[in-house]
Amino acid sequence: MIDSRQLRVFVTLAEDLHFARAADRLDIAQSVLSGLIRKLETDLGVRLLNRNKRAAVTLTDAGRIFLVEAVAALRQLERADRVGRLAARGEAGQVALSYVGSAVTSALLPHMLKSFRARHPEVRMQIVAMETPVQLERLADGAVDVGLIRPRAHYPDGITARVVHREKLMIAVSADSPLAAGRTLKASQLRGVPFIAPQFNEVAGFAEHLRKLGRIGGFDGEPEYRVNDFMTAVSMASAGYGVALVPRSIEAFSQPGVRFKPLMDFKEEAELAIAYRLREHSPCVRAFIDSALLSVQKSV
Repeated sequence: MIDSRQLRVFVTLAEDLHFARAADRLDIAQSVLSGLIRKLETDLGVRLLNRNKRAAVTLTDAGRIFLVEAVAALRQLERADRVGRLAARGEAGQVALSYVGSAVTSALLPHMLKSFRARHPEVRMQIVAMETPVQLERLADGAVDVGLIRPRAHYPDGITARVVHREKLMIAVSADSPLAAGRTLKASQLRGVPFIAPQFNEVAGFAEHLRKLGRIGGFDGEPEYRVNDFMTAVSMASAGYGVALVPRSIEAFSQPGVRFKPLMDFKEEAELAIAYRLREHSPCVRAFIDSALLSVQKSV
C-alpha cells in the first residue's frame, strides 16, 4: 500500500526532475530518496522515471499519469487533515436543525443561523420544518440534533430545552368583521366566535394559550378549524372563517383583508425554546447550541 510519504517524495522529484535538488528540498539523503522511488516503482509494478547519467531525469508515460493522481491524493489528504482538525474544534461537520414556523416569522431562526455561520462557515446545516411533538421524538432517536420548539412542561429522557424567545399574542380577524373596528379587544368579545388554530392533536403548546384565553373570555377555547400553520390560520381569518390567536411577529407577514388586534385582558406570551440532548458528543452541534444561546443573550 502506497503511503503519503512516498507520494510527497515522488511529487517533489517530478517537480524538480533532479535527485539532488529534490533531496535537498525534502531534507533527506539522495540515497534515501532513490530508495523510496525504487520501492514505489516496485510496489506499483511500473517504471515512473527515466534515469540516465548523461541526460536529464524525465517522467515516463506512466509517471505523468501517476503524477496527476498523486497530486490529487495529497490535496485530498491535506483537506481531510484540515477538516478533521476543524471538526475536533466544532468548526466542521453537520448539524440537523428542526424548527416550528414561528422560528422563521419571529426572525429567531435566521438570526441564529447568521451568528453561527459567521464563525463556523465549514459546518453544513440540514434544516427542516417540523411540529414540536415530532421534533422531540427525532431529538430522542438522534435524527435531529437541535430543535426550535414550543416549550413543554416535560421532555423525553436525555432532552432539555431553554426558552430563547417571547412575544405577545394578538387576534387576527377579517377586516370586514365588527371586531376589527376597535383598537383593542377583550377576551369576552370573542365568545361565540369560531377559532382557527394550528394544532397537532395535542394538549400542550399553543393550545394551552387558547384554553387560557377561553377561561378569561367565558368560552371553551376549542378551535373550529385546525390547520398546519399560522399563515394558513391568518388566511382563513382574512376570509371570514373565524379569528386566530397568533404571535405578534405574524403581523409582519400580513395578508390583504386581515387586521391584528391586541388583547387588553390577556397577557400571555408565546415562547420558543431551543431543545437539545443533554449528552451531546458532536463538537459542531455543541458549538451551534452555544452560539445560539449566546446570540440570543446579545440580542436581549
